[in-house]
This record gives sequence, C-alpha cells and structure tokens, in this order.
Amino acid sequence: MEEKNKLTSGTLRRGFWLAFAASSLWGISGVVMQLVAKDFQLPAVWFIGTRTTVAGVLLLVISLFVLPKNQFFAIFKNWKDTLTLVAFSVFGLLANMYTFFYAIKTGNSSTATILQYLSPLFIMVGAVLFFHKKVLRVDVISFVLALIGVVLLITRGDISHLSIPVSSLLWGIASGATAALYVVIPQKLIAKYNGLLITGWGMLIAGIIFNCIRPIWVNPPKMETNAIIGVCAVILIGTVGAFLLMVFSTKYTTAATVSITDAVQPFVTLILSILFLSYDVNFIEILGAVIVVFAIYILSRYDTGNK
Repeated sequence: MEEKNKLTSGTLRRGFWLAFAASSLWGISGVVMQLVAKDFQLPAVWFIGTRTTVAGVLLLVISLFVLPKNQFFAIFKNWKDTLTLVAFSVFGLLANMYTFFYAIKTGNSSTATILQYLSPLFIMVGAVLFFHKKVLRVDVISFVLALIGVVLLITRGDISHLSIPVSSLLWGIASGATAALYVVIPQKLIAKYNGLLITGWGMLIAGIIFNCIRPIWVNPPKMETNAIIGVCAVILIGTVGAFLLMVFSTKYTTAATVSITDAVQPFVTLILSILFLSYDVNFIEILGAVIVVFAIYILSRYDTGNK
C-alpha cells in the first residue's frame, strides 16, 4: 500500500494507459471471437483447447524469464493451493471461456460482452447470499440500474420480445457468473504467488482438460487464412497480450484506476461490432449498455475504495 502512495502522477498515467490498452485488446478480441464462433464455424472445444493450451504455454515461458526460478513450481508444493488452482482452471477459466463462446455464437459479441461485464454484480450477490455481507445502498442501486440496463439492452425498448435468443441470454448470464468465479477463486493464490504464474498454470490445466475431451492435434478443422489469423489474434492479442498489459499496469497504478478502465472493453466491442460486423444498434440499446457499465462502475469503485 505504501508503494502505491509513492506513485507519481506520471507513473499513474502510465499504469492507466496500460490498463486501458489491456481492456481495449479484450474488446477487440470479443469482435474477433464472433468471427471465430459464427463465421468460421470452429468447434468450441477445439478452439478453446487451442486457446488455453497455447496461451498457457506462452505465459509460463514468459514467467520463466521475468520471475525467480524457485517460484515456478512453488504452488504444487501445497496441495490446498493446487486444488484451488484446479478449481480456478475448471470453474473460472474453462467455464468462462466456454459460456462466453456460446453467448457469442448464439447471439452477438456486443451483448455477450455486456452480460459478462456483470461479473462484479454476481460477486456482490454471492457475498450477500453465502457470506452474509451487509446489503448497502450502493449494492441495491447498482443492482437495480444493472437490471434496467440489461432489460433495455436485450429488448431494445420493446419488452414484448427479446433482441437475442433466450439461449444467448442464458449463456451470457452464465458467462457473467463464471467471470465472477474467475475473479474470486484465485485471489489468495495471486496474492501469495504471482498473477502471471497463476494464470499461466490455470490456462495450461484448462488446456489439458480440453485436450482430454478433444485433442487439438487430432482431425483439426480445415481453416482458411482468415480463420488462422482470427485464432492467432484471440490467443496472442486477446489473451496473452491483454493479460500481460493488465499485469504490468498493476505495478504502476491503483486497483480503482484499473477498475475504471474495465468499462472500455464493452464499448470497444460495441463500436467495432457496428463498424465491422454491421451490427444494427438503436439508441435504447446503447442507453442500456451505458446504464449497465455505469452500474458496475459505481459498484466496483465503491468496493475498491472500501478495501
């Protein structure tokens, strides 16, 4: 905490832009994911298996160069930490990537990204239900605003029908819930070890599980150049690159600043979907997205400010 207090304005600015860039890359990745899931018709298990395996290996290789060598296998010396890591891999990484993929495949990247962005709301609800957290006024306000925003988003102002299939809505909600697990489960591990290392091992374990279901080297789908570029973009830009930028940003700025830049991702996805995917959007839908992002912003900022 003392180190954060010593950060200069220039250093904080650098951290902000690193976090901003990371969130933007995740937003770009969401648009590319729509091409992979819908236009290129790549099998979900093969794609996610390839993404987690390759990203996991790359992150672990990078950690070998930037972290002390004695940290590399340290987590496996504690069986409780190892089980937590596996839980993070299965219920966080694996489940989130799978549900997010199908939220896009059955709907669109913009709506899926907004629904996944609800993860802090799921964390708050979970804390109230399972850990008896006191319900505060900001919790209620955030919940109501987010609910209003989602209704506007998925109905476009006409409550008589949904603008996306029910299956896409359910996959999107599941994506938000698993994104909450993605954040909550590894918190103690990241504090004890290192975020880069934990994510690298988590990705690799998830990749191994997917490869047990469908080995990525057995009958890989036939892909044209655009599909290959899309897969590489999601892995290198939307996974490895974005995570590295976010990890580096935490060294230069505060958690509150990082939480602010999270709002960039859904808007980048929305704008790029309009520009490159011919996504037809109306004012009510944009208003819904803004309300959701604002609701999560005030919830995240309040929680961060009181930690």
